[in-house]
Amino acid sequence: MITIDKNKEVVLSIQGLRKDYGMNSVLKGIDLTVYRGQIIGYIGPNGAGKSTTIKILLGLEDDYSGKIEIFGEALSSYSVEYKRKVGYVPEMADLYDNLSACEYLTFIGELYGMDKKKADQKSQALMKIFGLEEVYHNRISSFSKGMRQKVLIISSLLHNPELLFLDEPINGLDANSVMIFKEILSQLAAQGKTIFYSSHIMDVVEKISSRIIVIYDGKIAADGSFDELREQNEEGTLEGIFNQLTGFNESKKLAKEFVSLIQEV
Repeated sequence: MITIDKNKEVVLSIQGLRKDYGMNSVLKGIDLTVYRGQIIGYIGPNGAGKSTTIKILLGLEDDYSGKIEIFGEALSSYSVEYKRKVGYVPEMADLYDNLSACEYLTFIGELYGMDKKKADQKSQALMKIFGLEEVYHNRISSFSKGMRQKVLIISSLLHNPELLFLDEPINGLDANSVMIFKEILSQLAAQGKTIFYSSHIMDVVEKISSRIIVIYDGKIAADGSFDELREQNEEGTLEGIFNQLTGFNESKKLAKEFVSLIQEV
């Protein structure tokens, strides 16, 4: 189990979180306390409840049971103001294609209460770091997937949030941008920002996370640093630990069967 400095500030607290879709129970009692400055790697197979958890915490899903507190206040009674402290990169996002990156980012900044001129200046500087300064005034419809993802990342951080939710944030990014992004997360955590990182890319989760939570069948199957999880399980990589905890050990067999089938004439 993860070792926590009890003097650290609690940013997020979840007790007995449950969520059903009809007869399908997706979350079956999640208990979790997240502290300031942690990078939480939140991983699990498809359908385990990762994205549902994040959407509930963002106020995008309701009809759940359990108790949630963010920044010390109950989510059910919280005003929209808490969202000014939160940033979010969704797994799938639709951008306003007819807007330029300048127009979109300035609009997002104003939604978070930023001055329009300040949002514009800051957005342009952040675009430059990602090598996109020349397309700042171009329509988003002309952007590649990787360029769109960079705009999403910038929009999630533009207002300097205290709590950041990232759902598969590096999809489409080139190798250099991935390295920059990982370093950004590391420096943000060192400054006391809290990051909730959900991904299927195990090696990235392994490297950046100070704490890894494996969710399986709607419950937390493991919670600890990578070193702690490795001590508790037989495998030496996060991918191996994940497979062991979720009971999936047929990857080689299924791959062999797949290759055999495509080779048939």
